[in-house]
Amino acid sequence: MTTSSPTSPASVDVVLPCLDEAAALPWVLARIPAGWRALVVDNGSTDGSADIARELGATVVHEPRRGFGAACHAGLTAATADVVCFCDCDASLDPGHLVPFVRDVLDGRADLVLGRRRARGRGAWPAHARAGNLALARLLRRRTGLRLHDLGPLRAARREPLLALGLSDRRSGYPLQMVVRAADAGWRITEHDVPYLPRAGTSKVTGTWRGTWQAVRDMSRVLAEPPADRGAVR
Repeated sequence: MTTSSPTSPASVDVVLPCLDEAAALPWVLARIPAGWRALVVDNGSTDGSADIARELGATVVHEPRRGFGAACHAGLTAATADVVCFCDCDASLDPGHLVPFVRDVLDGRADLVLGRRRARGRGAWPAHARAGNLALARLLRRRTGLRLHDLGPLRAARREPLLALGLSDRRSGYPLQMVVRAADAGWRITEHDVPYLPRAGTSKVTGTWRGTWQAVRDMSRVLAEPPADRGAVR
């Protein structure tokens, strides 16, 4: 399940929310850096994803409540490592690219590191999904002042501060809520460019205009939350 990476720091858990990703799991798990633990959060798969993940050496967490945020948060609460990463489980993102993210967190250069997706290949990032992401980035800038280019799912931060943010969204707004509450708490948030590949199968969120704009509505509700007085939790 692991690949050789002499610079990979230890004590890292990678949360992989999973709903019917049997075709993508072998590729994704083969790219988990050596010494890191893969936490595959099965969100009600019917294609044997959980069994495949377990056979490939991953730790499987079951989250029966449907929702991207529900799966991500179940993985976060199950994690035990100092640093927790998040990555989609559909083969659109290579978890091996998380190594510099984690290094930045451990070296104190950032509190939350996000992947700025750069499309590779036809169909990697449909126009409607790209438009929705751009709209949200602009709304985020108004809300927090952060000049981010992407709100993608590839990210890394320390586990205890993440839990202290009190994330409550359990749908598509979870990744955005993490960024908003981190910004409110004064976190240093940075980006790294990462290749974005055509995913395996059909997206459950951004595969259609309807799914994309439902996600935008979920995230708009997050942006409407008043700033939380949480202090600089790091």
